[in-house]
Amino acid sequence: MESITSNALLMMEKSLDFLWTKQTAILDNLANVETPNYKTKYVTFEETFRSRLQAAAGGNASDLRETIDGAQATVHVAENESARMDGNGVDATEQSIELARNALQQQHVMNAISDNLALLRAAIRGQ
Repeated sequence: MESITSNALLMMEKSLDFLWTKQTAILDNLANVETPNYKTKYVTFEETFRSRLQAAAGGNASDLRETIDGAQATVHVAENESARMDGNGVDATEQSIELARNALQQQHVMNAISDNLALLRAAIRGQ
């Protein structure tokens, strides 16, 4: 039970790291909405994380922890996209929607962490 809970918490921590990186990229995009030739940043994580987990499937718990711990979000720049004549690639409306979606995802992960810790607290207390 302890290793499963630890892995779950570690995955939630990695999710929060990804969401924080994504939020930073979105805020950079919004801050540069009027900068000529600025290209939109976007962050990927899920595909890399999923492929790392699949590659580690069947391994022991320590391998899984290393796999989870080693997963990193990647920031990309959309080089071939322009939303305006001055070469700026930022769509402010789209970025604002993504910022709201990201905030909701962060709230969901924080609630999951809180629920997980409450369950552990109850188990420790014997309730």
